[in-house]
Amino acid sequence: MSNAPAYEIDPKAFWKDPYPDLERMRVGAPIAYVPQLAATLLTRRDDIFENEKKIEIFSSDQPQGLMTVLMGQNLMRKDGAAHMAERKAIFPSVSPKTVKAVWKAAFEKQTGKALEELRPLGAADMVKDIAKRISGEALKSITGLTNMSWQEMDRVSQGMIDGCANYAGDRDVEARCHDCTASIDRHIDEMLPLLRKTPDSSMLSVQIQAGMPEASARANIKLAISGGQNEPRDVIAGLVWTLLTHPEQLSLIRTGGATWLQAFEEYARWISPIGMSPRRVAQAYTLKGVTFEPEDRVFLMFGSGNRDESVFDAPEKFDITRDTSASIAFGAGPHFCAGAWASRCLIAEVALPMIFERLPDLSLAGDVPFGGWAFRGPLEMPVKWKKRSG
Repeated sequence: MSNAPAYEIDPKAFWKDPYPDLERMRVGAPIAYVPQLAATLLTRRDDIFENEKKIEIFSSDQPQGLMTVLMGQNLMRKDGAAHMAERKAIFPSVSPKTVKAVWKAAFEKQTGKALEELRPLGAADMVKDIAKRISGEALKSITGLTNMSWQEMDRVSQGMIDGCANYAGDRDVEARCHDCTASIDRHIDEMLPLLRKTPDSSMLSVQIQAGMPEASARANIKLAISGGQNEPRDVIAGLVWTLLTHPEQLSLIRTGGATWLQAFEEYARWISPIGMSPRRVAQAYTLKGVTFEPEDRVFLMFGSGNRDESVFDAPEKFDITRDTSASIAFGAGPHFCAGAWASRCLIAEVALPMIFERLPDLSLAGDVPFGGWAFRGPLEMPVKWKKRSG
């Protein structure tokens, strides 16, 4: 392992709220070995920004990593030419042009239907009933797994997320993850003949059209589901909560002083839905006096970098007028999130405006606990609104 100074954490407390520990690491041990995670953490924004690009040292290729073992080797776990070839193959499905021309209309239709069905109820859970559904329906379209329910989409996504963060080796968590990946494979099996006969813009279809090996295509669909469901879900619900608890910021949007996109970008900085990305050290390397050995495990702590006091003023505050150009919420190197344009469209152009428009007098109806450090978001969020007909 590296010779970085050790920093001990309470795993349960860290999962509940990682920010106090991350702040202490940034100040006292910005490159720290955390025994409870068996990894060395990079916590400052510039260290992450500069070193994520050094793929010859901090490699995404992790043959024994949890994601590769549980989901297959997807493009996120490849570097260089192999990574770029697969990224190029899926690009027609998630490009800004396709998002605008194909997916935005689908997002609007799906979100509108969900909100119209829920509006007469006058109350719901923003996470479980609204954000999960909006995110799941969007992901069904993008992946091409339109034969999967949005409920199952969320289940299999969460199962894989839990599996990929299962550094404690919990056998039950691993078994659930295997059950979820098997479900995805069954749904892919059903859709492959249809998409070969009638191609479309979905991720599964464009990979088939590009001649990608089926094993790689399947692994990339699982990757898209593992990140493309929980992250939009968590940001939709989390941003609704944030704007309801920061009414002056919501008023700024409603009066034209700021945009939904600004709110989205600031939330993604403030509570990064992807808090961490793992790397394998491929060769000996020294960074700021810390020596890394081959096969060391490194965590790039995006959630910490986005609260770096040396980069952002009062980083613990949510401020939609802030310059977020230094944010690394979507990554900083060749593995920059391929779904970024779809996420911005779904959340900032469709979901948030429609939720606040179609659920009048929306307000919180209970406590909203958050959890997670590798992936972070609200766990439940009871809300209510004024019923109205028409």
